[in-house]
Amino acid sequence: MSAHYDLALQEFWKGTLGDLTSGGIPVKVRLMRASAYAFSQAHQFASALPAALATDVVLGAKTANGAGASPGCLDAGDATFLSVPPGAAINCLAAFRDTGDPATSPLLFYIDGFSVIPNGGDITVQWANAPPFIAKL
Repeated sequence: MSAHYDLALQEFWKGTLGDLTSGGIPVKVRLMRASAYAFSQAHQFASALPAALATDVVLGAKTANGAGASPGCLDAGDATFLSVPPGAAINCLAAFRDTGDPATSPLLFYIDGFSVIPNGGDITVQWANAPPFIAKL
């Protein structure tokens, strides 16, 4: 059940999120376990997320992609989480615009439908190479 956070879409339409493809606006991704986080449209900020399982990754090389029949897509370089501690399967992630304070860092989207068992090594999230790439409005 991957989804956008509706409160983020509201801020997008009001223009308060800024150009999320800009290198000056960090968009971070957090790996999570569905057993520790239940997606809710009532969640607005990163403070609603569980503690990070590994250091959150800043998306690099962000672009608004998908011209032609599939405009409105966000793409970026793949996200590599370093030395993810061993444990139960990781099966969801959330992205947020990092303001430096979780209480004001707006949640953008939630992705699930995957599963990886961490073994202490790196985990790379490979985004799709075609629309919708990471996410589509």
